[in-house]
Amino acid sequence: MQQLRLRAQDANMTDIHKAQRVGVFVDVQNLYYSARSIYNTHVNFKAILTDALKGRTLVRALAYVIRTEEANKEKFFDALGHIGFEIRAKDLQIFYGGAKKGDWDIGIAMDCIELAPRLDTIILVSGDGDFVPLVEHLKRALGCRVEVAAFGRSTSGKLSEVADDFLDLDKNSKRYLIATKSTHPIQKEAVTKQIGGINGAKPRQL
Repeated sequence: MQQLRLRAQDANMTDIHKAQRVGVFVDVQNLYYSARSIYNTHVNFKAILTDALKGRTLVRALAYVIRTEEANKEKFFDALGHIGFEIRAKDLQIFYGGAKKGDWDIGIAMDCIELAPRLDTIILVSGDGDFVPLVEHLKRALGCRVEVAAFGRSTSGKLSEVADDFLDLDKNSKRYLIATKSTHPIQKEAVTKQIGGINGAKPRQL
């Protein structure tokens, strides 16, 4: 009898239910540079949010952005806001000597942990392998189902493995990209495995 209850609990942790309370956390920098490196175009964040949610109850959707010379347009922030995202923005840090740094790793991790008690499922939209310990902690210590959505060609293999579900955006790239005349896959050998560097910032190994 006890084994049956345990199996039922495991099923509840891994199955998708419409009543699940979901939080979506988007590493915009990671998705932006993945799409640019692989397809030379931009990301359709609305389609990603819709498909990742799968009709479940959205509690919070947060998009983490870095203000740079490339992505400092209010229209971009407004577009994310209209989709339903809350914007978390900070400036790119430029150090003496020209070194640059810009990421939201700690901020995303802290928000996920703080909101976890009010969520059944956390959806992390990023392919960054630095989030592996976070995913493991959310599952093991906080009891959340954790899903990952990202472009498979630039996603850490370990990250996709530890997630309860992985939405590979490469498998339906036409849906998850904004079509332009220059939209086309770049040859595999030209795709770097170090997504995340901004304007000379040292990229992070996946």
